[in-house]
Amino acid sequence: MAIASNKQVLLRNFVKTTPIVSDMELKLSPTEVPLTVPAGSGAILVKNLYLSCDPYMRGRMRDFHGSYIHPFTPGSVIEGFGVSRVIDSDNPDYSAGDYVAGMTGWEEYSVIVKCQQMRKIQNNDAIPLSYHLGLLGMPGFTAYCGFFEICAPKKGDYVFVSAASGAVGQLVGQFAKAFGCYVVGSAGTAEKVNLLKTKLGFDEAFNYKEEVDFNAALKRYFPDGIDVYFDNVGGAMLEAAIQNMKLFGRIAVCGMVSQNSQSDPNGIHNLFNFISKRIRLQGFVQSDHLHLHPQFLDYVTKEYTQGKITYIEDMNYGLENAPDALVGLFSGKNVGKQVICVSKD
Repeated sequence: MAIASNKQVLLRNFVKTTPIVSDMELKLSPTEVPLTVPAGSGAILVKNLYLSCDPYMRGRMRDFHGSYIHPFTPGSVIEGFGVSRVIDSDNPDYSAGDYVAGMTGWEEYSVIVKCQQMRKIQNNDAIPLSYHLGLLGMPGFTAYCGFFEICAPKKGDYVFVSAASGAVGQLVGQFAKAFGCYVVGSAGTAEKVNLLKTKLGFDEAFNYKEEVDFNAALKRYFPDGIDVYFDNVGGAMLEAAIQNMKLFGRIAVCGMVSQNSQSDPNGIHNLFNFISKRIRLQGFVQSDHLHLHPQFLDYVTKEYTQGKITYIEDMNYGLENAPDALVGLFSGKNVGKQVICVSKD
């Protein structure tokens, strides 16, 4: 029987503010574990290859049970999306050697009991395995259903995307350009702004940290108003976008990263615009739109392999660096989709 040690990342305690590295603990199993699953369990044992760092994980680090996903358990292994290789299986749908993507533990080896959360993926030389955490993963699907379903775009729309260089925003902008829209993005560094304009095809982009007045900035880039706002940040940027929406504008609320660690989140003071401009604002979660997933995979795979989509990934190596990579999300340290490489085989 093959055995191995199992390095893990645990959450120490619930976090009230922006997480720091010491809120997590790297633990090496004191005993080696068998690389098998019990007969009759219906489970699979996987070796985790790539792990995803995502802003929603901040919400799981607090003791709040009113969210769309349950919190982590202090003292237990952190969970997240991962790409893994099956080592052993007691499930007829999976065999040793299969590659899978889905919810797994922040550890070297995980026993997956809820196999319905996983999907088989092909190890395709044309698409890196890690892209199943971004381009073909939850962020990509969030961008797809958020833009095409929630934003209800029309050709020629003027589209604004905040956090535009992130895992979701970079795809929203490219989907919008391919659809025939005019697209402006905001980001937090000159490097990211340059990427938006030179590599990702945005028409314009600006560094929000250099803007004293978001309302004035949006008036500068959208003198006739915004048709579609894809919101990843909330707060003052959302309020400024509302002020600059056109008649019958649409806002898709994907994230509130500016408010994640606020004990007293910022309020929105110009809500009358929803009446006078007949604006539609809708929050969404990608898991509510799974009926669109097959066409999403077909569309994005085709566009990427034909060279019509660019995807930027920020790769950190080693499970021991996972806490620092996750914390870096909340200060804008990453450029593109943040991924942890645990193992390449």
